[in-house]
Amino acid sequence: MAAQIDPFHAIALSGLAHKLETEGRSILHMEFGQPSTGAPRAALDVAHKILESDAMGYWESPLLKARIAKHYADVYGVEIVPEQVILTCGASPAMVLALAARFSPGDRIALARPGYVAYRNTLKALHLEPVEIACGPAERYQLTAAQLAALDPAPAGVILASPGNPTGTVIPLEDLKEIIQVCRTRGIAIISDEIYHGLTYGDPAHSVLEFSPDSLVVNSFSKYFSMVAWRLGWLVVPLDLLVRARAFMSNLFLTPPSLSQHAGLVAMDCQAELDGHVAVYRRNRSLLLAALPSLGLADIAPPDGAFYVYADIGHLTNDSMAFCLELLQDTGVATAPGIDFDPVEGHHFMRISFAVSTDRVEEAIRRMVPWFAARPILTKT
Repeated sequence: MAAQIDPFHAIALSGLAHKLETEGRSILHMEFGQPSTGAPRAALDVAHKILESDAMGYWESPLLKARIAKHYADVYGVEIVPEQVILTCGASPAMVLALAARFSPGDRIALARPGYVAYRNTLKALHLEPVEIACGPAERYQLTAAQLAALDPAPAGVILASPGNPTGTVIPLEDLKEIIQVCRTRGIAIISDEIYHGLTYGDPAHSVLEFSPDSLVVNSFSKYFSMVAWRLGWLVVPLDLLVRARAFMSNLFLTPPSLSQHAGLVAMDCQAELDGHVAVYRRNRSLLLAALPSLGLADIAPPDGAFYVYADIGHLTNDSMAFCLELLQDTGVATAPGIDFDPVEGHHFMRISFAVSTDRVEEAIRRMVPWFAARPILTKT
């Protein structure tokens, strides 16, 4: 039977935003979690040189794999060998690879709801069963050890994301340890999406590899490294799964672009420039949080990391897609509807990305304040 997956509604909304832009409208793109900045200057410089000197081909850079292994030692105190790093065409193939290598069709995989839309749909596409667990304000929109312990029967696996998408919430260290202990006791395999590491506004996020070396970890150059269009990511695989994971990688995806690997290696040593981007996101976050009362948005997920505000708009609408479309048409501000991230409660949530320049955040606030103020409050029945 063919897998039935849901559309990614923000992509359709973004398509309309770009159409309006070609018609001459001023559009502020806050619908996707992608930095508006480009790759680090030194990475661009080396890319230009490689273009002129190397014909390139199917290749997996041993230097980049070694540099990523060093990153885990330097940042998390975790020792892995370069062979455990599989380079991928971004985080999405890394997630497909992790799920395909670790699980079998029919396995049940737990995940938080709300959560990144592609988790649910990728699981369905691979004929795995998503077990979505409702996580609200009481759980800070993250899975808890108690929720995993209560599942009967235990799922085969769980997807964790800290910081998470769409909320930006971080799992506190002690809570993460408790989750890992429950998984160890119940035989639940962990897939950890750590794509937003480096983008936190309090304490740094912890890798699950610090406490669970047999977990699979997904990461990417798209967020902190500001290299979205380069399509470069990686998967850290435990040694006992390496042969199986590499078989999937070589058959499904071959290798990521050679040019991106050369640039990515250089980008990993551009921390000062990249931390400057984080400082901009921090400023943008502060501006949005200060503006929320003017927008009438009181119930939000605490954005500990990433670059999102996930807000309850239930007092204004029961149709987040229609709401975001109207906001785009009327103001030129493109955002994401909550139904992408939560098919049950997402009809009254929206996500605003602040991974843009500060002047664009300021302009978006200027446009949204009167628009939100003019919206009628829904009468609860």
